[in-house]
Amino acid sequence: VAENSLWGVGDRDFIVEFLQWSSLTMVHISRMAEDLIIYSTAEFGFVTLSDAYSTGSSIMPQKKNPDSLELLRGKSGRIFGNMAGFLMTYKGLPSTYNKDLQEDKEPLFDAVDNVSASLKIAEGVIATLTVHPERMRQALTMDVLATDLADYLVRKGVPFRETHHISGRAVALAESRGCQISDLSFGDYKTLSEKFSEDIHKVFDFEASVERRESIGGTSRKMVERQVQVLRDVLAK
Repeated sequence: VAENSLWGVGDRDFIVEFLQWSSLTMVHISRMAEDLIIYSTAEFGFVTLSDAYSTGSSIMPQKKNPDSLELLRGKSGRIFGNMAGFLMTYKGLPSTYNKDLQEDKEPLFDAVDNVSASLKIAEGVIATLTVHPERMRQALTMDVLATDLADYLVRKGVPFRETHHISGRAVALAESRGCQISDLSFGDYKTLSEKFSEDIHKVFDFEASVERRESIGGTSRKMVERQVQVLRDVLAK
């Protein structure tokens, strides 16, 4: 209920707000689509799209095109355009009803139709997606655990600023030898810092690294399951 007459006839803020929320929704859908497009390439091979949400190439028979994801990414620009276009109409009007406001219908209805369709398509893509965890593991390199190396020294009482430099020197040493940081010997690590102990190579465990992040929002299974439950609770309301 509008409690002011000018507000009642000339206000279209609710449409602007809907278009803004629609745009933000499409930002996240578009970014997810971009991630999955990259992960589905032959170079990554982390995921495979269902045939229902992809098409064959018109020239290369071995190629599967992520058309659904590309269309989701493209639809986001359309929704952003609806929001920007209506704001340009809305901004120059005096504070009462003007026929210009008839231009609110097309961007509003178009956004409703396309965001609704995009959500359904995104849901279908995720529900039918095949994930290849072994391929993801194969892509891992030990240098991603350089921060864990620094954290190891923090637990030994070394200030992080110092551990950051020590970890960097370990990476540089490994690169100079053409090996991974996990291939450096205990003796090598002792030359970098006396704080290293014989348990240093236990740091180089990808799954343990993930599980060590146990703060809220962290990567451990417990924290991820907690975040999933938080989102389920929000959606249930």
